[in-house]
Amino acid sequence: MKASQFLISTLKEAPADAEVVSHQLMMRAGMVKKLGAGIYTWMPMGLRVVRKIEAIVREEMNRAGAVELLMPVVQPAEFWQETGRWSKMGPELMRVKDRHERDFIIQPTSEEVVTDVARQELRSYKQLPKNLYHIQTKFRDERRPRFGVMRSREFIMKDAYSFDRDAASSKASYQAMARAYRAIFDRFGLRYRAVAADSGAIGGDLSEEFQVIAATGEDAVVYCPESEYAANMEKAEARAPAGPRPAPAQRMEKTPTPGKSTCPDVAQFLGIPLQRTVKSLVLATDGVDDNGRPPGTQVWLLLLRGDHDMNEIKVGKVPGLDAGFRFATNAEIVDRFGTPPGYLGPIGTRKPVRVVADREVAVMADWVCGANAEGYHLTGVNWGRDLPEPDAVADLRNVVEGDPSPDGEGRLVIERGIEVGHVFYLGTKYSAPMEASFLDENGKPQLMEMGCYGIGITRLPAAAIEQNNDARGIIWPDAIAPFTVVVCPIGMDRSAEVRAAAEKLHDELAAAGVDVMLDDRGERPGAMFADWELIGVPHRVVISDRGLKEGQLEYQHRRDAAATKVPAGEVMAFLRGRLQA
Repeated sequence: MKASQFLISTLKEAPADAEVVSHQLMMRAGMVKKLGAGIYTWMPMGLRVVRKIEAIVREEMNRAGAVELLMPVVQPAEFWQETGRWSKMGPELMRVKDRHERDFIIQPTSEEVVTDVARQELRSYKQLPKNLYHIQTKFRDERRPRFGVMRSREFIMKDAYSFDRDAASSKASYQAMARAYRAIFDRFGLRYRAVAADSGAIGGDLSEEFQVIAATGEDAVVYCPESEYAANMEKAEARAPAGPRPAPAQRMEKTPTPGKSTCPDVAQFLGIPLQRTVKSLVLATDGVDDNGRPPGTQVWLLLLRGDHDMNEIKVGKVPGLDAGFRFATNAEIVDRFGTPPGYLGPIGTRKPVRVVADREVAVMADWVCGANAEGYHLTGVNWGRDLPEPDAVADLRNVVEGDPSPDGEGRLVIERGIEVGHVFYLGTKYSAPMEASFLDENGKPQLMEMGCYGIGITRLPAAAIEQNNDARGIIWPDAIAPFTVVVCPIGMDRSAEVRAAAEKLHDELAAAGVDVMLDDRGERPGAMFADWELIGVPHRVVISDRGLKEGQLEYQHRRDAAATKVPAGEVMAFLRGRLQA
């Protein structure tokens, strides 16, 4: 490829609305152009990256035995109504009507459509297992699209769906996909971690995320360096503290804490460690009373150590809270506790509340909490002596760096990550409502067991850039760079020798199957080099009159601080060695 034939549209400055490094550099390098909020045109340079990612994904999916098809972007509403997701999914689901006023959606995912394919085509156990995948445009109407293509409304995703005869074989299919995903991400050349994850709205009870490690990542990745344990923050288990609970050593007292409504302020005022304070979080569940009539609001008091944060996913698994909860209103809090937030506690409530203590709090002694009176806290509080044991004890908190690993093998470390892939075991979550069944060996109908597996194709370039950049621009791994080698001739328009040498090297590399760009635009060296450093092509060869007279070319990897001189007759062998490395 020659630069004069290509479309190169670099910018010196990033648009003002480009917040993160990947967004800034993708815009400056001419990889994408914004069309609307969360909607981008993939320019030729960026599209080359996308196509390389797709090719690797397609090769490894095919190698794993998956079969490609292509499902539509626009889907009839009735399939989503069968599973209940038409009403359950919020405003992120783009709903549209056709000219006949029939309801459709612009798909964010394709579980319903692929399940319909399976129930029509997979009739017998002899046809199982099957794994069907496609690479297709998706649309999610994000409330606040941001970070460029990292969280856009329109994007490209690979999603695959496995169909099996029973849970055991479905989990085997899941493991096969998990292995394929590791092969895919290994080939991308990115630093990543596969971590245990919560299944979220898609459902299922076995799930892993694939996180590209980057300081700007939105997700927290938790792992133990001494073992195989890894999970995202939502899933990471806070190991139960060793017992028994210490015996009380203090008397409970109502202590003035004027104007101190937060645990850090109270700890500082009392001159005690923050770890001795207990924070009170008030939730509510809405239901019906014993006669099936509203209101049936139940108020819950969650107790966490003052230095810990609540994990909403874990809280949502507590019996009684697992059907959905909300934070209590100020009026509900005052009605139960007699005081606004800031001085709440489990002792002396006006009306009964259900108390759930985090594991850490359940083994604490002589702790400090609100006294349910403005300007006061209780010190020296102890379970059993001063208040009943909690109604429930559960893991309610986010882990923190240095916590013991749940497998007992060491201490936890936390890094930031960008989710680029996710694998789920679904079971019959979709096959049951859509009646996707097959006939077993005895001729009896059985529901298919399913798994689903996604990779964010257009999120991956941004994740790669977040992990691989410097002050000059992008640094692409070879496997997904828009071009692998760029040939930069100096004075090509003035020197027949330079032109001939540049075209010869370009043609030899192209014939060898190398993705090469020849910059024949006649740009000044500084501007030419700045463009390709910004774009991030990993290997650069510079050809000049002076170098040719000395019988040498200059090679520089994008990460190298300086160029290396290479004999002109050995440059092909030298490049082969660098590309193989």
